[in-house]
Amino acid sequence: MYDVIVIGGGPGGYGAALFAHNFGLSVALVEKDEVGGTCLLRGCIPAKSWLQSAEVYSTVRSAGEFGVVIGEASFDWPKALARKDRIVNGLVRGLSGLLRMRKVEVVKGAGRMAGPGRVEVDQDGATRVLEGRSVILATGSAPIELPAFPYDGVRIVSSDHALDWTERPDRVGIIGGGIVGCEFASLLADVGSQVVVFEMLDQIIPGFEPAAARELQKQLRRKKVRFFLEAAARVDNSGGHPVLLGGTGAAESGIEVDAVLVAVGRRPVTENLGLDTVRTETDRGFVIADRETMQTAEPGVFAVGDIVAGTPGLAHGAFAEAIAAITFIATGRPRPVDYQALPSVVYTHPEVASVGLTSVDAAARGIEVEEHDHSFVGVGRARIIGKNQGFVKILNEVGGPIVGATVVGPQAGEMIHELMYAVGWEALPEEMAAFIHAHPTLSEAIGENLLSSSGLSLH
Repeated sequence: MYDVIVIGGGPGGYGAALFAHNFGLSVALVEKDEVGGTCLLRGCIPAKSWLQSAEVYSTVRSAGEFGVVIGEASFDWPKALARKDRIVNGLVRGLSGLLRMRKVEVVKGAGRMAGPGRVEVDQDGATRVLEGRSVILATGSAPIELPAFPYDGVRIVSSDHALDWTERPDRVGIIGGGIVGCEFASLLADVGSQVVVFEMLDQIIPGFEPAAARELQKQLRRKKVRFFLEAAARVDNSGGHPVLLGGTGAAESGIEVDAVLVAVGRRPVTENLGLDTVRTETDRGFVIADRETMQTAEPGVFAVGDIVAGTPGLAHGAFAEAIAAITFIATGRPRPVDYQALPSVVYTHPEVASVGLTSVDAAARGIEVEEHDHSFVGVGRARIIGKNQGFVKILNEVGGPIVGATVVGPQAGEMIHELMYAVGWEALPEEMAAFIHAHPTLSEAIGENLLSSSGLSLH
């Protein structure tokens, strides 16, 4: 009898298994593939490795602007692919070793519920039954496949396929202008591919600050990425190359590409999970869990990560949910996730990062806010590194605390955490403005904005 059985070895699953060590809980972690899940194997880590290679290539190509004279740069796609694989494999080995150190028993196979406290594991045709006082469901998500764009892994692909392209595609059509679609558009454009993006909504990266979406679109257009917004595309896959049809401004004769990357979101992996054997409830395949404890309608059964209904589906959110679930299992006390202060980052070039409310969110909730922007144009450090596009936007309630912030620009994903604390602690602008930022740094843009938000601007 284990204290906790975890089904799924992604960030939510292995996060729960590792955190249980703090309370002396015995854990079995059931995983049919390698530990690491989507984030480590097919998402965050490999995608950001590709993006980093693309950014280095872009920087080298502009080295002359810094007085550095080199020969003509070229991008070695196979070498970048090998580097991505080394990074992923190294992290998988490290995670496996850490799980062993924490005395987590990793059970290889596909797990499913078989009633409260019971998990069946398929292992090469045999079935092993595990029993535990608590079970955490953490089976993650998979790319959504559209009927009009059936995956073949070559001409029509998901992000999973694209991360392992063996050579650079010259022309790529991307269906979906969300985070994944824009990240691939950015890296492909940086390494010389022609890219066209179709998005059904009226802005890219839906859910982010509209001004940030417009700025990112402007910067990607400078890389010659073409966008068709409020546009539904279809594909003619009958010829030598896929042809994308439709979209405002797109010729009806179509746009010929070498590959179509479908990036329209992810679906929860909850089929064949045995949920019918417990009282756990679902909504369109997502598991409904209590936000205070992550417990489902079945006492002792918890859910974390991408399978949870109504949560952001971020790896760091899964870590936080895992901590909440284990804390409640071990102590009986809730440790709820503060989703309002959970940052979200788009690792394009430039980056976009956000925390808390956007201006659209505030309006929808009837919250009257003040908005203050500070551009990177005049920030000394941004000009020194040659990346002075973008801005910092801070929202605070009129006469009240900071409720949201967005950064578009270099290192936005690192800079947002200062503003995460401001949102999480409901800090007043004048309280934050009292702290001095080092000069010259990118973070001065935040300091200048906070001064403006407090009514006492400097520059």
